[in-house]
Amino acid sequence: MRLSRYFLPVLKENPAEAQIVSHRLMLRAGMIKQQAAGIYSWLPLGYRVLRRIEEIVHEEQIRAGHIPLLMPTLQPADLWRESGRYDDYGQEMLRIRDRHERDLLYGPTNEEMITDIFRAHVESYRQLPLTLYHIQWKFRDEVRPRFGVMRGREFLMKDGYNFDIDRDSALHAYNRHMVSYLRTYERMGLTAIPMRAASGPIGGDDTHEFLVLAATGESEGFYDDRVTRLKLGDRQIDYDDRAQVKAVCEEFTSLYARTDETHDEAAFAAVPEEHRKAGRGIEVGQIFYFGTKYSEPMGAMVVNERGERVPVHMGSHGIGVSRLVGAIIEASHDEKGIIWPEGVTPFHCGIVNLRQGDGAADAACEALHAGLVARGLAPLYDDRDERAGAKFATMDLIGLPWRITVGPRGLAEGRVELTSRRTGESEAMSPEAAVDRIAQIYADR
Repeated sequence: MRLSRYFLPVLKENPAEAQIVSHRLMLRAGMIKQQAAGIYSWLPLGYRVLRRIEEIVHEEQIRAGHIPLLMPTLQPADLWRESGRYDDYGQEMLRIRDRHERDLLYGPTNEEMITDIFRAHVESYRQLPLTLYHIQWKFRDEVRPRFGVMRGREFLMKDGYNFDIDRDSALHAYNRHMVSYLRTYERMGLTAIPMRAASGPIGGDDTHEFLVLAATGESEGFYDDRVTRLKLGDRQIDYDDRAQVKAVCEEFTSLYARTDETHDEAAFAAVPEEHRKAGRGIEVGQIFYFGTKYSEPMGAMVVNERGERVPVHMGSHGIGVSRLVGAIIEASHDEKGIIWPEGVTPFHCGIVNLRQGDGAADAACEALHAGLVARGLAPLYDDRDERAGAKFATMDLIGLPWRITVGPRGLAEGRVELTSRRTGESEAMSPEAAVDRIAQIYADR
C-alpha cells in the first residue's frame, strides 16, 4: 500500500476529549472517529488491526475444536423473558419495539439465543460435546461511556457457548477455553492474567477474568507476580486430552490472582511478600461455567445414555475483540506513539523514501515494496512528497514494528536502514537482505 493513496487522517495535536493513552493515540493515528457517545467508526488503519485480532481469535477457537456461526444483533425479548433476565438485566440493555409492537433488544450477550438454537436441533447426548461461538457487535448502554473503545457502548465481541452432558465435561470445556485464551493473548503480545472473578449478570460459580495490567484499567486485581512470567510458548496442546489441558490451567491458576470482588486477604497474606502485588487491569476476556442456569428454564434437554431427558450443562466465554485494540496500545506505546506487536500490526513494515523524486531512491523503494508483497507481506510505503522528519513522525505514531529507510547516500553504498520501532536500533544492509529479514521475522511467528 502506498501512503499517497491511503486514507490515514492523522492529527498533530492531542484531542481534548481523550483521557487515556489508547484513546488519544487511536484518534491521532486516524484509527477511529467518534459518531456518538461510545460509538465509533473504524477507519482503515484501525479496521486492519481489528480484523487481525479477529483472525487470531478465530484461529485459536477453531484450533480448540470450537465451531463458528453468526447470530443477529437484534434478539426477541421473549427469549430473555424465558430465562428470567429481561427485567433483571437493567438499563444497560437497549430495548426496542418494532412496527408490529414486538419487543426486541440489541443483544449485550447471547446465552438465550444460543440455547434456543441448541434446543431446536440437539436431542441426544451422542451429539455432545458441542461448543459454538461467534464474533458479533454488541451494545450495552453504559451510563458514562469513556476511554474510547475501552468502554464504548457498541463493541465487537467473541462469545462462545459450550453444551455438555455433565459437570465434568463442562469443566473440561471451561479449561479448554482458558488454554485457548492464553494462547490467543500471547499471539497478540499480551500478558493476560487469569484472575478468579465474580460472575455478575451472567451467573454461575466458576469464572475467571483475563486482565492486562494497566493503570487505566477498570478492575482492581491482587496477584502473585510470578504468574506474569508464565508462558505457553510453542508447546503443543491436545485439546481433547483432559489431563493435559487441566494441568496447563492449574499451572496458570495455582498462583494467587483475584479481582477485588473475590479477594481473600488471608490467602493473599500467604504469598511471599516480595511477590505480593496489587494493581489495576483491563479486562479483555472472561469465561464462565454456570451449569443448568439457562438450560433448565429454557428446556435445553438431551436424552442421556440411560434414556432420561436431562438439562445440559453450559458455559459462556467472551473476548472483547474491539477492546483488545485499546488494551494492546495501553500495554505497548511510548511518547512517540503506538508500538504494535508483530502479531497484530496493520502493516508488516513501513518503507520511508527520504528523497521522493530521486530516480534511484524511487526505484529502490518500488523494488522493496514489490519484494515484500511477493513474500506475502503487507508493507506501507510512504511515497508522499514530505520532509523526512514528518515521515518518521507518522511512522512512529502509527507504530509499525519495522521501518526500512531508503536514501541516496545509503544507496550509493548499496545499503538501506532497517529499524526496530520497539528498540529504536537500526542496522544497515542491502535491500535484498532487508526483505529477507522482515520475511524471516514473520515466518518465525
